[in-house]
Formats: sequence, structure tokens, C-alpha cells
Amino acid sequence: MDSFEPRGASPQTGALIINADDWGRDRETTDRTLECVMRSSVSSVSAMVFMDDSSRAADLARQHSVDAGLHLNFSSPFEASHCPPRLREHQRKVSSYLLRHRLAQVVFHPGLRGSFGYVVRQQIDEYRRLYGAEPARFDGHHHMHLCANVVFDHLIPAGAIVRRNFSFQAGEKSTANRRYRRWLDGRLARRFRLTDFLFNLQPMEDVTRLDRIFALARGSVVELETHPTIPAEYSFLTNGELLRRTGGAPVLSRFTLSRDGN
Repeated sequence: MDSFEPRGASPQTGALIINADDWGRDRETTDRTLECVMRSSVSSVSAMVFMDDSSRAADLARQHSVDAGLHLNFSSPFEASHCPPRLREHQRKVSSYLLRHRLAQVVFHPGLRGSFGYVVRQQIDEYRRLYGAEPARFDGHHHMHLCANVVFDHLIPAGAIVRRNFSFQAGEKSTANRRYRRWLDGRLARRFRLTDFLFNLQPMEDVTRLDRIFALARGSVVELETHPTIPAEYSFLTNGELLRRTGGAPVLSRFTLSRDGN
């Protein structure tokens, strides 16, 4: 984005959604994230399936009413023992392509349409099995849910909440990079519901940046992406520092967007 101004904003007045990625990846990640949820410093989680702790994480989510979306994974090997060999092979093909070059994500690969579609369908089916419901919210490990094959083949159900691109000011990324992100966010907004802004929690030491994010959340819907498995982020989320710094920005207890918004 060239400036921090909402594009296709939800009519909600303002809110800060603190989302933790990688729920279910392994036991430590799940346990650290659950502690943050219980301390009300995390609003929601993004759940990985076919990983070491995915089943236990789903049980914990139901037990503690944790709001869990689907964290589509195209780049880290599936580790669950019950993952079908065919799925492992299709994900290997997709991962090999996406990780080959930093621009592969923006180039549609017609030869991998079947693999991408199969990997997405299998993860949605596994989420249904584990959580007993359809995933209402989607994002991606390493943000690969925004790759061309997923977006242009409409692999994510219309009407879902989908994570947008990170929000940047002029000078933080190249002009071409910001224009592509803005164009893609516009395309996403026509099919899905988006927050107004997305930021990463880090760098936490830049207090001016954090204050600016929290100020935005008083009038716009802002998602703050976190990773409690990282020790510095875990400490920041559990010692109360984040909630002390919000400056009155309303922190949601779940990841919700008005259905009248984008």
C-alpha cells in the first residue's frame, strides 16, 4: 500500500485481531499459543493439518472454544503418520516449485493445477474431520495461499475470510511490489472478506511502529500476525506488554468480520 488508508474496509468501527499462526504444527507451538489465548493476548489461531500435533490441537480448540481458521500449507512437509503418500507427493511437487525462486508464487503453473487443487481439497477435508465444521477463514504458511495457482483457480471458497497481503508504506517495499500487492488485494476483496490492514508483530522493538498499528485499529480492522513459538514473541504476548500498549484499541476475542463488509 502507498499509504495506510483502508481499501474495501469493513463497516466495523475498528478492531485489533491478534492471530497466532501454526496451531497444531507441534506440541510446543500449540501449548505456547494456548497459553496466549487463555491470557486473552491472542484472539484466534490458524490451524495446520496433517502435522505432528494437529489432532491434539483440534481437541484443545473444541475444549477451550479457540477460534481456528485453516492455515494452508504448501511449503513445509506434512508430518502426521496418517498423511496419505499420494498427498505427500503432490505437496512435494508444489513445494519444490514454490520454493525454487522467490517469484514463483506470482507465476501460474498450468502443469501443477491438479496438484494444487488436490492439496487444498485434502487440507479442507482434514480440517472438516478434525474440527467438525467448514473452515470459515483461510491464510497460508509463509503466505503461500496468495500464490497464483490458488488465487486464479479459485481454490478457496468464495465468501470466506482470507488473509490479505501485508500493509506497507511507501519506501518499505519497491513500487512494483506495492502495486502488485494492492492489485491482488483488490482482486481478493471482490471474492472474499478481508481486514483493512495486516501487520506482523515483529519488529517489536520499534515502539513507534506498534503505536501506529494500534492507532489504526481504533478506526479500522487490523490483523496482527504472531508466532508464539518464537521466544521473544511469546514473552511479549504473555507478559502483558502488548495489551498495555494497545492504547484503547478494541482487541477482539475472536476473528470476526461483518458479512456486509469485504
